[in-house]
Amino acid sequence: MDADAAEELAGLVVPLLPGSEVAREDRWRSLDPVTAFLAGRYGRWACGWNWSVGEGDVDGGVVEAWCCSSHSVTTPDATAPVVVEALQEWRSWLEDLAERFADLAPSGNTPVSSADHWYWERACTRLVTVVADRTHAESGWYGHCMQVLRWFLAHNGIHEAQAQEIVENAVGGRFGSWTAPDIPVVDAVSSRFARGVGGIR
Repeated sequence: MDADAAEELAGLVVPLLPGSEVAREDRWRSLDPVTAFLAGRYGRWACGWNWSVGEGDVDGGVVEAWCCSSHSVTTPDATAPVVVEALQEWRSWLEDLAERFADLAPSGNTPVSSADHWYWERACTRLVTVVADRTHAESGWYGHCMQVLRWFLAHNGIHEAQAQEIVENAVGGRFGSWTAPDIPVVDAVSSRFARGVGGIR
């Protein structure tokens, strides 16, 4: 999105924004019109535009341009460019993940269940590490971490229900808010993750 497109989008967002008092009083729903507009214009991926780091509108995200509705919403004209910046930051993160998924996946001719466990351990370790870094391992960061691991499995053709089970069994309460996992914990999670993928039939 170039500067002109960003300015145009901000102009379209302005009338959808609440005033600062409304944002403080109804922080959970006051931005729904903005999210609905962005998702309708760009697709469902845009719903994460305000998934900020720490205790924001949604706990445990990666977006730093946006804090939360009660802090980030000021006047509509001042807030709209921040919404656009946050959307661009979220999109950049998704594109970064797509590149990582492609780099970490086994070769295209290798069946998922027969790929060496090393592929899955390495992928899990790297993805957990990058999500912990991007979220600063703040409040609820592990929720997005588990989501990213499920997305990676889906990228490799693993059914949603199986991916959910593999990730839950691997992580299983081993991560906590405000704490980056240490190496032994990441190793244990990655090993369980690889065994889960290897057990697919």
